Amino acid sequence: MTLNEALARALRAYEHYYTVVREGVEPPFQAEALFLQHDERYFISRSIRLSESDAREHIYFAAVETLDEKLFHELDEAAWSRGLALVKPEWGHRGSDIGLVILTNRLEPEAARAVRAASRSKGYAFSLKGWTNYRLIAMELPTGTTASNRLGRQMEETLRNIIQSKGIVT
Repeated sequence: MTLNEALARALRAYEHYYTVVREGVEPPFQAEALFLQHDERYFISRSIRLSESDAREHIYFAAVETLDEKLFHELDEAAWSRGLALVKPEWGHRGSDIGLVILTNRLEPEAARAVRAASRSKGYAFSLKGWTNYRLIAMELPTGTTASNRLGRQMEETLRNIIQSKGIVT
């Protein structure tokens, strides 16, 4: 399977829950996905609002032939800085997660170590105005080997099932 085929398969799966953008995405990424959730709690009528909260998730997708440590740091910094620029911490902001999915044909050992060591998070007003967590996963397509940070481990099995499934994800 080529990088473009794997990327297309992953994006088709994400389209069920995320708004996926493929056109006009700034390099070094080939696609972005956005998930928005707004929740409001009322008492008796809408005029008596108890609470409201917003949650967002921005995921950046990169498909590269070889992922070395230098390229990983470029992708990592670009995803984190672009994602943070979209965060609007205010009352009612629960969390804005940032994710990076890297598909590659060759995952260098140094890059895999850097992926596993990547750890970023940010709280706003002592977490009263929410927080931002960073999930990261890199997958070597020919072998199915993955490297992820602590929060990205949640995505490993799902991504492996999407990419390596025999059928077309719809």
